Amino acid sequence: MTQPRAGAFEFDYVIVGGGSSGCVAAGQLSADPQVRVLLLEQGDRAEQHPETLRADGYKDAFINDALMYERFSVPQLGCRKRPLFMGSGRGMGGSGSINAMVYLRGSAADFRAWDHPTWSWTAVEPAFAAIERTLEVRRRPPTEFTEAVIEAAQAAGFHRQHDLNDGDLLGGLGYEWMNYRDGERRNAYTGFVQPHLDRPNLVVLTGAAVQRLVFDDRRRLTGVEFTHEGARHTARVRREAILCAGALESPKLLMLSGVGPRAQVVGHGIPPVFDLPGVGENFQDHPNVTLFHRARRDVDCFYPQVYGFHRVNPHSQLAPDQADTCYVAYPARSSFREAFMRMLPALMVPPSLYHRTRLPRIVRAGVSLAFKPSFVRAFVRRIYGLVVILGKPKSRGSVRLASARASDFPIVDPAYFTDPEDMDTMIAGVEKARRIADGEPLHGYGNRELLPGRWATSRKATTAFIRSMAMTTYHYAGTCAMGDGAGSVVDPRLRVRGVTGLRVADASIMPVVPVSALNAPSMMIGHRVADFLREESA
Repeated sequence: MTQPRAGAFEFDYVIVGGGSSGCVAAGQLSADPQVRVLLLEQGDRAEQHPETLRADGYKDAFINDALMYERFSVPQLGCRKRPLFMGSGRGMGGSGSINAMVYLRGSAADFRAWDHPTWSWTAVEPAFAAIERTLEVRRRPPTEFTEAVIEAAQAAGFHRQHDLNDGDLLGGLGYEWMNYRDGERRNAYTGFVQPHLDRPNLVVLTGAAVQRLVFDDRRRLTGVEFTHEGARHTARVRREAILCAGALESPKLLMLSGVGPRAQVVGHGIPPVFDLPGVGENFQDHPNVTLFHRARRDVDCFYPQVYGFHRVNPHSQLAPDQADTCYVAYPARSSFREAFMRMLPALMVPPSLYHRTRLPRIVRAGVSLAFKPSFVRAFVRRIYGLVVILGKPKSRGSVRLASARASDFPIVDPAYFTDPEDMDTMIAGVEKARRIADGEPLHGYGNRELLPGRWATSRKATTAFIRSMAMTTYHYAGTCAMGDGAGSVVDPRLRVRGVTGLRVADASIMPVVPVSALNAPSMMIGHRVADFLREESA
């Protein structure tokens, strides 16, 4: 990757974060040879971890500690006071390098809820289309198992949907789009940055840890301070900086730089720049639970490629065409071992010991050993899950500073199930998933419920199951919310309120989280911010 010469740290645009949105923004902006672009990423080069570049490498990437920020939430009262694992991807491509390559735009109703014409379905569709042309997204071919799931879902009230990206998800279930080509993962890095690393006006620095943003006395952003290879640097910004660090790190960096709730900033001894109370608030995530079943024969697919969306809570105030839950058919053979290797240490080792001892590695080694016998692998080949995801949570959490040190993780509180409507919706979602499993096509395939088990059918038992087993879907959003109102953090063109020369462009700007996965919408946001900047410079 291009390295800047000593003393050459002056750029038109500095992008913080080489994830899904940051890579798209960097690729688009650096297409203009007249501007210099610096992309800063704290993690490694993707090429150092080849599993991030392979379509079948996602399960290996998921358990590579070098590719994951291992954070924990505060104890969740709605989840039996459990601190929950809240990891996210690091390195070029970010979470888009370790996920299961789900490429879903969301629904038109999702973007209508953002309440601004700049972000309507019609307005964002061209950006989605441009990304899809670059990534060449496609669907995996049907299998006997996936067809059985779809037919069982149709008996449970879904309709077979041939295009889950057409903007209307309500009641639909079908094959989701995926960003891969042959054996290659096609993500924001491989599509928008890797082909252009030879551009003389694009500098990509990995291992670059941003410390703070620098403002002058008129609240104009003038630089980005970061460490790289043991030295401290300040990249001077001629035009603008764009925060693309994600919904957990972008608000943290704003507060570390004096932009955020005054009490948070001053309380940690940080000189205040602008009191912006919305920074770190409005945090949303998709909690999920999985109902596991055993088939009579091997499940014949290797990816979670069937997705569905439904409205199960009739008492919700959501728009009539808005789905409130998402359903995924999960073949255990795709990543069951790796899921246990990642999640079991987080369940067994207290957060206070997680980063200070070898206990996570010991637990992980034990899991790996447990999956070696052939009879265990044969058992896993016959397991599948129906994942129930709360797609439109009403609960709102927060992200706050833990200290004035950039190296410290923020304090994350997703506030799962603090709004009682969320639990009502999840219970109804579990009941809907059970109706799918009870469909005749899955009777023939085999549908013995292992978890929570046929005994757990009462509302009380289902609630206990959800509180005990809920986990994140890694869809963090909302902490730098976009809007016209005074409570928003960024305006509709993603400019941070109260300062100049700074934008945020990642999932943190979503005022309301979409019902589906966030990777495609995050790339769309990176594409849109580049459009805004080019329009304004023109």
